Amino acid sequence: MKPGYVKVNIPSGENYISIKHNLMEKNLHTVCQEARCPNIAECWDSGTATFMILGSNCSRGCRFCSVTHGGMLPVDPDEPAKIRDSVIAMNLKYAVITSVDRDDLPDQGSVHYSKVINEIRMSGVLVEALIPDFSGNEELLENILQSNPDVLAHNVETVRRLTPKIRDHRANYEQSLKVLKYFKERNNTLITKSSIMLGHGELDHEVEETMDDLRGVGVDILTIGQYLRPSKKQIEVTEYCSMERFKMFEKIGYEKGFSFVASGPLVRTSYKAAEAWASRRLIK
Repeated sequence: MKPGYVKVNIPSGENYISIKHNLMEKNLHTVCQEARCPNIAECWDSGTATFMILGSNCSRGCRFCSVTHGGMLPVDPDEPAKIRDSVIAMNLKYAVITSVDRDDLPDQGSVHYSKVINEIRMSGVLVEALIPDFSGNEELLENILQSNPDVLAHNVETVRRLTPKIRDHRANYEQSLKVLKYFKERNNTLITKSSIMLGHGELDHEVEETMDDLRGVGVDILTIGQYLRPSKKQIEVTEYCSMERFKMFEKIGYEKGFSFVASGPLVRTSYKAAEAWASRRLIK
């Protein structure tokens, strides 16, 4: 039986409607909408939004994801300026930029990604880059690093054992750790972040091992949420975790040295992103 927290209010409010219209007018995509995030209205009202760039179709096919796979679309060269203008019009304090995977492009979209970050930074808004793995290619990762995001996020998504079952075959656990390690080694003052989903049958000790692996490559911020099946096309939920389990992992996360841990059934990667950034800056 689904727990009560699965039921969330339909997004509403003047600010939510205004932002939605702005995005539609500019033909921009947010992962808030594409991934059907339950926190969309709360984040938009707090001045945070997550833009999804490089089109709405992904070249990979992770089994948990509701983003359309295949049928790759041309990249809009005006997208960096459009997003900058939207960030300003929406009066955002903190913009999260993520993207679909674009294995079909020679640079997998890394140069375009860096242009978007640069445009937003010039507007004075904080930027978090929630990046794909770019196949672990350091030249492509360097394109992102040179744009100097305020936070660099990349998700391991699940524990090592379940990675082949959950993620596309071109993504793997070690590669994700390598990406996070690369950024921390190249700039040890850069705030890094990752996320884990629960509900796929992972064991407690495996989640703790994943935390240890993330801390081992210097990750500062951790988010842990419940996997909620977007539609019947995605992999089924194995279990709905208790609030006690989420609280337990939050406590363990802080004990392991993360500067900020958000752990709860409706937590997603960008949940309380600005607060997480602020907490890390205060520690530093």
